[in-house]
Amino acid sequence: MTAERADGTGVLIVGGGQAAVQLAVSLRELGWQAPVTIASEEPHAPYQRPPLSKSFLSGSADAASLEFRPPDFYERERITLLTSHRVTRVRAAAPGRPGVATTDRGKLLEFGHLALATGARPRFLAVPGAGLAGVCYLRDVAHAVELRERLNAAHRVLVIGGGFIGLEAAAAATARGKEVTVVEATGRLIGRVVAPVVSDFYYAAHQRRGVRIVLGAAVSRFEGADGAVTGARLSDGSFLPSDLVVIGVGAEPRTELAEDLGLACARGIVVDSCARTSDTAIVAAGDCAVTPHPAAAEGGLIRLESVGHAIEHAKIAAATLAGVPVPYDAVPWFSSDQGTLKLQIAGLSAGFDQTVVRGDPYQERFSVLYYRAGRLLAVHAVNTPRDYMAVRRALAAGQEITPADAADPDKPLKAVSASV
Repeated sequence: MTAERADGTGVLIVGGGQAAVQLAVSLRELGWQAPVTIASEEPHAPYQRPPLSKSFLSGSADAASLEFRPPDFYERERITLLTSHRVTRVRAAAPGRPGVATTDRGKLLEFGHLALATGARPRFLAVPGAGLAGVCYLRDVAHAVELRERLNAAHRVLVIGGGFIGLEAAAAATARGKEVTVVEATGRLIGRVVAPVVSDFYYAAHQRRGVRIVLGAAVSRFEGADGAVTGARLSDGSFLPSDLVVIGVGAEPRTELAEDLGLACARGIVVDSCARTSDTAIVAAGDCAVTPHPAAAEGGLIRLESVGHAIEHAKIAAATLAGVPVPYDAVPWFSSDQGTLKLQIAGLSAGFDQTVVRGDPYQERFSVLYYRAGRLLAVHAVNTPRDYMAVRRALAAGQEITPADAADPDKPLKAVSASV
């Protein structure tokens, strides 16, 4: 084994996604002078993941264009980037003794401070035939490259899962002239996130574009010939022929290292409002963590998967390591591009008891504002960026937009927000 030795004050960041890069960048912006190392299992420099199911899959972006930073950035900022190194074991630092991480290539990495930004992995569908060629997932660039190549030759595409990844993949396949079917196990699309009016809109909009949607159905097995998928048998016995299957049924936080370290985990690595784990010398940020947030329903913990969360949560973790901790209270935001439909979300709608719809869903330009006990929680805006920005700014400033004002289409939202 080889060893990378630090001076006992260096930071090791495990993970190579948005949160990992932002954490390293924020440390330098905060004046951190000690060594910073990012250990990533992927062979590529850190890159954006959201475009994988959008511009990359559609063919309008390549792998190089997805990279967060140019190749010389890490050297210039004195950030050591180790690619193709999966950390398999960690011994935490202790007083007078540096921590040590071991990678799958036998490298030993000494550190004084540890940050976990391990992200999430696709939730796998454990049914017979899931290993057939042509059954694909979409989480990293290797997945996306395979999927894009298979999409070129495919005729009938079956998407399992009516969430954001599934619908984005369906839109990309439809735009390329493929015959597309979406199977969703629950009774509506994107049901965990959006109100029924938004689910109904996306159901109708995708159908107008030629997508067949099957709700309330589960896959019992995949069938194939000569090792390649030929379709899916559903729980009701029906068969859906396909030569390409895209599975998007959610993601699971990667908590193995945290569990090995004895850190508290519950649907993710449990952190406090300053991104400290149950071992307060270790921080965690991004998709892998569950965190308190002022907007969380009933003061609970939330786990978010979005660019905005990864960026803002990583800044909190960096501030904690730098000795200037601040609580995490940034307004969550998210976007999903499905062909010509751009959904922008600000805030958290969980626990809402009222919605107000502005605009006309049939015209594919509308927004839905969410309220609980008359207080503004969130907005889901489809092709209405002004409504999205107005609500996001109001939430960040602690301002209100009343349901009555929101319901008046003649009143721009930015003009009716008021301090609480």
